[in-house]
Amino acid sequence: MAETEAELRAQMVAVARRMNASGINQGTSGNLSARLPEGFLITPTSLPYERMEPTDLVALDLDGQPLPGASGALRRPSSEWRLHADVLRQRPEVQAVVHCHSIRATALACHSRCIPSFHYMVAVAGGPDIRCAPYALFGTPELSRLALAALHGRLACLLAHHGQVALGRSLDQALRIAIELETLAAMYLEACRLGEPPLLGDAEIERVLRQMGALLYGG
Repeated sequence: MAETEAELRAQMVAVARRMNASGINQGTSGNLSARLPEGFLITPTSLPYERMEPTDLVALDLDGQPLPGASGALRRPSSEWRLHADVLRQRPEVQAVVHCHSIRATALACHSRCIPSFHYMVAVAGGPDIRCAPYALFGTPELSRLALAALHGRLACLLAHHGQVALGRSLDQALRIAIELETLAAMYLEACRLGEPPLLGDAEIERVLRQMGALLYGG
């Protein structure tokens, strides 16, 4: 992560623009956050990323209150600020959160389907599947509660009738996992055209996780 808040702000704007350029997000629907010593930075609501400047990012504590003395413009935070805050509060190892409505992952989420271990890269999220959290209204404590359960032991999940969430030790890692999740969703949907694909067993996924750890894969 960046060493100063100013560097982190610049990095967040760059990653937000990369998120849209990658095709996993459209317009202003997604949001991202990064941890600060006393809280976190989050993208503002309803501001296109191409117009966003580092000073537009909103600094909040983990209760959603503006950080005292925070630099930047006085903009309203994303309506999903609570989800970001609750993830950062419960998962101290996480430094960044990416949330988006990528098309294929969201298509699966609209059917409340998880992504099972049809491909070894499912392990990039930390386990033998990528779970789908039950539906809850956006911006609510219930959405956070359900998402945190789906994220237990994982770095990504789907949100039913909504989108996806990816976590990382850095903004780059969180974005890479979000892009990989969308790729896996596309492959799974294509594979399902031939019938439900066979799955790798939990023991094989454990071997994959050890191999990824040895190679620092996705770090």
